[in-house]
Amino acid sequence: MAATDHHGVTAAIQSEQPSLDEKYPIDEKNDKSSSDGDVDVVVVEEDEIRESVVLFGDVLSLTYRQDYTPEEYKKLLGKIDRYLLPLMWVCYGIQQTDKTSLGTQALFGIREDTGLVGQQYQWLTTIFYIAYLCGELPSNFLLQRWALGRTLSIYMFCWGVVVISIAAAQNWTHLMVLRTLQGFFECTISPGFILVIGTWYRTEEHSSRSLFFQSANAGFGVIADLVMYGIGTHAERYGGLAAWRCISLFLGASTIVAALVCFALLGSPKEVRWMNKDEKRMAAARIISNKVGRDVTGTKWNWDQVTEALKDPVLYFSTLNAFLSSVPNGGITTFGSLMYKSFGFTQLQVLLVGIPRSVMSLILFLIVGFYTRKVPNRRMYVMALACLPPFIGLLSLSLLPSSPHLKWTKWGLYFMTVPTVLSLFLAWTLIPSNISGRTKKTIISSSTFLGYCVGNMCGSQIFKTKDAPQYIPGTIGASICLGMEFLTICAWRGWYMWQNKKRERAARESGISPEEMERMGREMGEQDVTDLKNPYFRYSL
Repeated sequence: MAATDHHGVTAAIQSEQPSLDEKYPIDEKNDKSSSDGDVDVVVVEEDEIRESVVLFGDVLSLTYRQDYTPEEYKKLLGKIDRYLLPLMWVCYGIQQTDKTSLGTQALFGIREDTGLVGQQYQWLTTIFYIAYLCGELPSNFLLQRWALGRTLSIYMFCWGVVVISIAAAQNWTHLMVLRTLQGFFECTISPGFILVIGTWYRTEEHSSRSLFFQSANAGFGVIADLVMYGIGTHAERYGGLAAWRCISLFLGASTIVAALVCFALLGSPKEVRWMNKDEKRMAAARIISNKVGRDVTGTKWNWDQVTEALKDPVLYFSTLNAFLSSVPNGGITTFGSLMYKSFGFTQLQVLLVGIPRSVMSLILFLIVGFYTRKVPNRRMYVMALACLPPFIGLLSLSLLPSSPHLKWTKWGLYFMTVPTVLSLFLAWTLIPSNISGRTKKTIISSSTFLGYCVGNMCGSQIFKTKDAPQYIPGTIGASICLGMEFLTICAWRGWYMWQNKKRERAARESGISPEEMERMGREMGEQDVTDLKNPYFRYSL
């Protein structure tokens, strides 16, 4: 479109439309939160015209729908996926393996070599999540205020150094100090990646992209189990450095390499070097329809949003769900390998019989990701249903006697715990989809991960050494949590449905056209207006 057309439409818009500040007055100090190099976008839909006002410093340009074809948007999405998803998959897989490797290392003598007794082994997991919890709010604040990609990369590099150092640990004190540092540095990865998803993708893309990188929890686990099986076999055959020490060296080195790659490639649209200015403008225009604003760093802290977050029932639904899901998760990740061994498998067999569970988990993640992408408003149904198989499996395990001839029956019941983390991971995807207001999103994200940390702490403690080999109190406690989580998710979905119906009723009574409501909802989202204060916002289910 010619430049003269741009000027003509600009004049028409200015003459016919009141300014955003007139329609939705906001605090001046919040209005100055974007830095000069940021990208400010406002989308207006009227008939065949969709304008995005994009500011690069002091330069104003208008982008019409005709400027970018669907093929160009599709090409851009493909480029974003190629750069971000494989990198996030590998990084998340490494982090999950680093975090849970303690269970595998226990098979290869870490408890005996470092003189662990009583509940000291369980405390290595508990202290990890205490440090994870303590680091959550400051790291989330740093992710909001500083460069997203650099923050994640530096934290990742630091925990890689810590994991390598575990190979030199000689006693429980060494391990406690190192696990504390590891938990503190690893706390950024999940909330950081959720911010990345919110920064780059539309609401309908959140669950599929999030589940893709979260599938590394299982997919990368298969790779890691095979590598650790090789390390264990070599140690058994040739001796030398203990297998658990070699595992720490391998995982720590892998983390450091991934951190260096992240430093070069990961970040928000304004940070990355692999997109030109026009592509960055397209990326910004893509996500305006989310109505939650753009997740850009340097946003000013908003205390009004803190107050609103604390009053919002969603904060408590999300936190309680994370806690209830993480209690069984904490027990499974800490004692999963030891439970397999208690069924009657050898330490090397444990690594192999766990692979089908990881493969099934990977397949399930991909299926759910595809399903929730194609069929809208199904995430919370899947979350609720994912609680039922592990509830049945763990409860049945607690009722079976400790007998070697039942090992494959127990293996099958334990296999039913595969969907456990789906209800947790899908709940994380609701944060970028359903929470508007950057500070509010940070508070609810931090509270959710607080529930995650406390749940994992409790989960690691209810499975006690003295209860081996059946761990009856632990399996029953985990089953109770899964049943309560099912009820929590149903109530949570009911709250969202009530909110959406109330807003739809008010919209019908107002007489405003759907097109005008969509436009106003996007404008308010770009002004960092929260979901509760934006009457045109609708919750994704």
